[in-house]
Amino acid sequence: MLALSSATEPRRSISGQPGSQSMEYRRLGRSGLMVPALSLGTGTFGGVGRLAAWGTTDATEARRLLDICLEAGVSMFDTANVYSLGESERVLGEAIKGRRDKVLISTKATFRFGDGPNDIGSSRQHLLAAIDGSLNRLGTDYIDLFQLHGFDAFTPPEEVLATLDVLVRAGKIRYVGVSNFSGWHLMKSLAVADKHGFPRYVANQTYYSLIGRDYEWELMPLGLDQGLGAVVWSPLGWGRLTGKIRRGQPKPEVSRLPKTAEFGPPVPDEHVYRVVDAIDEIAKETGKSVSQIALNWLLQRPTVSTLIIGARNETQLRENLGAVGWSLTKDQVARLDAASKVTLPYPYWHQRTTFIDRNPPAV
Repeated sequence: MLALSSATEPRRSISGQPGSQSMEYRRLGRSGLMVPALSLGTGTFGGVGRLAAWGTTDATEARRLLDICLEAGVSMFDTANVYSLGESERVLGEAIKGRRDKVLISTKATFRFGDGPNDIGSSRQHLLAAIDGSLNRLGTDYIDLFQLHGFDAFTPPEEVLATLDVLVRAGKIRYVGVSNFSGWHLMKSLAVADKHGFPRYVANQTYYSLIGRDYEWELMPLGLDQGLGAVVWSPLGWGRLTGKIRRGQPKPEVSRLPKTAEFGPPVPDEHVYRVVDAIDEIAKETGKSVSQIALNWLLQRPTVSTLIIGARNETQLRENLGAVGWSLTKDQVARLDAASKVTLPYPYWHQRTTFIDRNPPAV
């Protein structure tokens, strides 16, 4: 059943198994690929090294989580070669055996993956080796969406994009995207792609949450203008919007936050409390949980193609799946907007205050 939303982007509702809720599918940027509104992040798979604090999901548990996802219509799974030193990809590969044609695989590379001088970055040398390594660990011969995990200022974008072009033509990757790029990084890369006829980035895997709205300042307008879909990582603000953190209450004893905060987005405690206070009010009105409200707010934002949800276990996964199938009201969205608003940095505050009639906000 095709259901067009009020936006110009086509969206489609797809049901999983009988009795399951309907999952909305959205275009990935300006590409022809449809992706589920929710995707499962597999940072908890493997549990090796510093990411063991995220989770230690083994192949058996991973298969169960994928079963639940596919029943709910969630068919996209995100990983990266550096997650648990490659174990996340390996466990995901075990979990998708026998059903590769039913899933979309998203992975990333460019961060250091070895001790050699070329085991890092976006050089042709490193990308070719990284893709072959990921394909081997995943047990597949193609990757649906490959993203550069970070911007490499030492490798010319012509070399990067020419390499991705070769990989697309070879059938090893189907769509390309980026993650953690600045606006000028993206625009420079897109200009090179257009000049030489290389594949254009269609996805921007980006941090965006109710307590981290920096994406709206420059990257969202860029996404609207250039046709990049947001693949949102850490939509619950690095675990701060799960309902476990509230004003006047002790921090949870079981949480990834204390052990991994140095890797996650910084945010003042008072800002978190102000936003959670507003969410709690809406939770009373809707009967939804803090995490479900935070995710639903994101699903109503421009450019958002899919949210990467994480789960240590089946309970957390089912909780997050409850973010779809309903919508916050315009008034509730406005209240959350107000509670999460911060002072913009220059030049954005200047554009919004002195020349807003020629610099309208994206949202």
